[in-house]
Amino acid sequence: MLLPLLLLTTKGCLDAPAGDDRRAGAATVLADLGPGSQRSGQRLPWPSEGQSSLVVEGTGHVGTTGGQRPVPIASLTKVMTATVLLRSHPIGAGEAGPSVTVDRRAEAEAGSSDESTAPVREGQRLPLRRMLELMLLPSANNVARLLARWDAGSQQAFVRKMNRVAKTLGMTRTTYTGASGFEPTTTSTADDQMKLARHAMRHPVLRAVVATRHTRVPGVPGTVRNTNRLLEQPGVVGLKTGSSTPAGGNLMWAAHVGPAKTSPLAIGVVLGQRAGTSPAQGLDAAFSHSEALLDALRERLPAALAGGGRARS
Repeated sequence: MLLPLLLLTTKGCLDAPAGDDRRAGAATVLADLGPGSQRSGQRLPWPSEGQSSLVVEGTGHVGTTGGQRPVPIASLTKVMTATVLLRSHPIGAGEAGPSVTVDRRAEAEAGSSDESTAPVREGQRLPLRRMLELMLLPSANNVARLLARWDAGSQQAFVRKMNRVAKTLGMTRTTYTGASGFEPTTTSTADDQMKLARHAMRHPVLRAVVATRHTRVPGVPGTVRNTNRLLEQPGVVGLKTGSSTPAGGNLMWAAHVGPAKTSPLAIGVVLGQRAGTSPAQGLDAAFSHSEALLDALRERLPAALAGGGRARS
């Protein structure tokens, strides 16, 4: 009985389509880049602290580091806030969406010196698309909480929606306790945030907003600038920063691996960089580690795949 089995196995290998060979080759290449790789010359410069996760869309999961214990994520929370809002109030590319009126509380919170806010005024009306820009680019906490009240009547009711969506996305180690991320009790893992990041980058409006480096919002003084300075690099198309003393520096990012916009999209999450220091120090570390991962990935992945990274026997 062994001979027929051997022949069947051999025939299956010979008849395997080229796509299977490419997938096997890609899997081998990704394993060489991952944190557990024995090929130190190929292994990416993974952060030595906190957590990280990296995926190349269409190719596979590159790796995860850290214990994947839920930790504070700060303003990465706002990606889920935007996701929930766009599920409840769908808007298409080029659409402004429903109008949102600024309430007294949002204006009062704009004067806070303890958190990031946007200078909105009571009675001011802006379309949802513009409100998303104010929430996601300068990471305005007062706008996040305003949008939660506008959508669900209260922040508590909105948080319940956030946790329900997290469950549908398979984010089993995530707990949201606020819409802005200001609360250190909002916790997650790099792997869970990766699930959210991949989902977010499939939404055309959300993808467009997080790729915006700066804009002007009618009625809001000055230029609204994105806190994600990784966008200054060519090919980077998102995503979101998050930093606080308990959370350290956190960064969700998305970038094309090659020079063309059609090249594979890499999505990375880095959490807990220099936690316990200042938010600025933590965010600097998150940017530094993310840049190093992206630069090395761009250098090694195309070359390895072009070299025909075949599955090893």
